[in-house]
Amino acid sequence: MTARPLPARPRSVALGVRALGAMVLAMVLASCSLLTGGGRSEEAATAKADPSIVASAPAGLEKFYSQEVVWEPCEGEFQCAKVTVPMDYGNPDGGTIQLAALRASSTGKKTGSLLVNPGGPGASGYDFVKDAAGTHFSQAVRDSFDVVGFDPRGVKRSAPVSCMTDAERDAARAKIYDLETDAGLAAALADNKAIATQCGEQTGPVLGHIDTISSAKDLDVLRAVVNDAKLNYLGYSYGTFLGSTYASLFPDNVGRMVLDGALDPSISNEELTSGQARAFERAIRAYVASCQGQDGCPLSGDVEAGVQQIRDLIAAVQQTPRTAKDGRVVNATTFVSGLITPLYNDQSWPALTQALEAAMTGDVSLMLRLADLGADRSSDGTYTSNSTFAFNAINCLDYPMVSDTAGMRAEQQRLMQDSPTFGYFFAYGGTNCVDWPYPNVRTPAPVEYDGGSTIVVIGTTGDPATPVEWASSLRKQLGNAALMTWKGEGHTAYGRSNGCIEDAVDAYLVSGKIPTDNTVC
Repeated sequence: MTARPLPARPRSVALGVRALGAMVLAMVLASCSLLTGGGRSEEAATAKADPSIVASAPAGLEKFYSQEVVWEPCEGEFQCAKVTVPMDYGNPDGGTIQLAALRASSTGKKTGSLLVNPGGPGASGYDFVKDAAGTHFSQAVRDSFDVVGFDPRGVKRSAPVSCMTDAERDAARAKIYDLETDAGLAAALADNKAIATQCGEQTGPVLGHIDTISSAKDLDVLRAVVNDAKLNYLGYSYGTFLGSTYASLFPDNVGRMVLDGALDPSISNEELTSGQARAFERAIRAYVASCQGQDGCPLSGDVEAGVQQIRDLIAAVQQTPRTAKDGRVVNATTFVSGLITPLYNDQSWPALTQALEAAMTGDVSLMLRLADLGADRSSDGTYTSNSTFAFNAINCLDYPMVSDTAGMRAEQQRLMQDSPTFGYFFAYGGTNCVDWPYPNVRTPAPVEYDGGSTIVVIGTTGDPATPVEWASSLRKQLGNAALMTWKGEGHTAYGRSNGCIEDAVDAYLVSGKIPTDNTVC
């Protein structure tokens, strides 16, 4: 096989876990824009801590739970605040960091706050609420809750991971390595080591404390400073991992919790990657079948033939990278990133058809645009978030990874069997963490939850990033949970599926009505 760029596992959560993200693709290509909206416009308000909530703070953390938070008008009709948390929960009297939060005030009779995480790891909950509060949530939910988005530690506005300039990111994405040769693998490892060193130097010691367990502890501080005795929470994709981690740490503090696009916390990094590879292979086949049922599809023959045409196109770009209209070179990994991005939402499949049709005639500009959207790169060359860096940094702390040469090459062979179309590009993820400045702090294990509140878990049958079987596994591990399954395509369900899912989740959040376990919509 020919050379390829530096590998990176698909950012399951940093791309499509924000239900908003994939929908943007088709809209951008059609020169449309999303509607936004918050709640009431208000003056700055100071949230004083409820003494009963402060009394339940873990020992040594009282000052964080009792802090007075100032919510100031921002971003139009929203309010923003900074919440102080310990950098290291093992040493709460040491350094601190601040988390950025944004809230859309309730539009009716408020019953509490709903904290939201759109996934990643590395996606901005602040941006999610700012961009989608007015369109993503039902009026009943908006009436009942202040919807609060936050950037988890390491993400964008909250002690962000910093590694490269925008120009350096472009250069790194354009590089090509022949990883099946010792020299190519050595070159990739050397470059990744240099990047890891930059991340450590530019980010500082917080880089060793942006793991999910620390973020879950932040979540409890956020619950306290919005003065909720119980956490009401909506988590997508990686956000389900954050939510289930929280439930295991603070079972008595769980209120109404929805985990949509579930991650299975018990599986290894290699099992996670393999599951995604198989799911993306199913997704590309579903896309091809849909495309071939419509006029103007550039893929001829049956599904098998159509998928093979996509594989042939990938191979051609591998052999000879293409140049887009803006003069940038599109290599195979960038091309595959463009293919993968629209698979997060079937509403974006027409955008993929446009990009494929153009690519088959030699123009890869639209495919590059899709890849850029997945990487949070604007057309002017600026990157609007640090999600790629945060994704890698959090995963390096959360998962031990196979990083020896023999192990990574064996994994590549397995991934190519799992996904003949994409598996080759999912391999060698261990190169990202082998020289990370900080060791992983977590060993994958089943989550344990003994709280009294029933948690709602949602899976989607055609989900490419969090396969539906992970939702069933998480539901079993939680015990006190209700599983809902949407028969649909794309990543996550609530906010983009059907009335069966939407109405059940709304009723659960607003009135506490627990959906029937094993409901299929």
